[in-house]
Amino acid sequence: MTFTRLVLHNVGVKKLRLALTALAVAIGVVTVVSLGVVTSSLKTSELAIMQTGRADFTIAQKSVADLLASSIDQAQTARVNAEPGVANVVGVLIGTTRLNAANPQFLEIGIDPSQLTNFGVTVVTGRPFAPSAGNEILLGWRAAQNLGKGVGDHLQFNDTTYQIVGIYSTGQSLGDAGAMLPLVPFQTYQRQPDQLTLLFVQATPRANIPTIQARIDHDFPALVAIRTVSEFGRADRSLALIQAADRGSTVLAVVIGAIVVMSAMTMTFVERMREFGVLAAIGWPRRRVMGMIMSEALIIGLLGASVGSFLAWVAVRAVQHLPSLVGVLHPDFTSGVFGRALYTAAAMSLIGGAYPALRAAFTSPMEELRDE
Repeated sequence: MTFTRLVLHNVGVKKLRLALTALAVAIGVVTVVSLGVVTSSLKTSELAIMQTGRADFTIAQKSVADLLASSIDQAQTARVNAEPGVANVVGVLIGTTRLNAANPQFLEIGIDPSQLTNFGVTVVTGRPFAPSAGNEILLGWRAAQNLGKGVGDHLQFNDTTYQIVGIYSTGQSLGDAGAMLPLVPFQTYQRQPDQLTLLFVQATPRANIPTIQARIDHDFPALVAIRTVSEFGRADRSLALIQAADRGSTVLAVVIGAIVVMSAMTMTFVERMREFGVLAAIGWPRRRVMGMIMSEALIIGLLGASVGSFLAWVAVRAVQHLPSLVGVLHPDFTSGVFGRALYTAAAMSLIGGAYPALRAAFTSPMEELRDE
């Protein structure tokens, strides 16, 4: 019998134990993969909001519970616009509304029409809305396709019937799937007079952007300048907590999975004392015995990773259809997601199999045969 066939035979001898151990590994993998996918999706959604406007970096209120809860007043906006190296600041008020069952988180962007070009908006068809026209909107071209609407049509939400006066494009999928409204009427409807959600900052040519960011962070303690995905947690406290939970769950899953694997493999060692004694007596080197035990543990981990990845896919798809997450959670099951499942399961197996492998390799043949 070859080494590989021996390993596979040993793994399959105790089928119930194999199933239960692999299931324990799978549960850890489900936790790690599911939280990882959800965290990545939320980051992507926030990045899409940040990138809707054409800017070198974005400013939000620091440490809010949700990015859309950020609140910046007009006085702060004027001061930011006066900072050295800042060429232009576009302030927007962002909200979401339930349009219909398929669009429970429809994106609304309140903006001054004079800033549409600076914001990176191209009016493809029709015209911009008037600054004070509370019943006029621009509809993103993706939203227009999804809803079957065009210039001159009407759309009802926020207890108001809006006339679509133009179709726009920003080049960002999330922004193009929403609507833009005149800033002042939208602020009035939202009961946030003179308040903005985000500031999109454009720097002067050849300006040192990190230096401008650092100066704004210093001069405005309540605000934070964001340019990269890694900086999101400084603005959105909930995302930072989710990221911390994601990292913590990975460590916890590896520890618990390793303990389960170690328990199963140690029990296997006790039951196979005579086998290890015979193998040592016929000349098997210690590294070969250790390799056999570790290979068995890795196979269990691979089975757990496969089952856990499938269960994680099912769990995330189910969560995706919760009413509060429709349109917000866009899971992307990339190769990195499944790679994370594999290395998590491998860590469980290697850590869990280390002790029984060392014990099997370094216990003398006479002691193993005597104990048997």
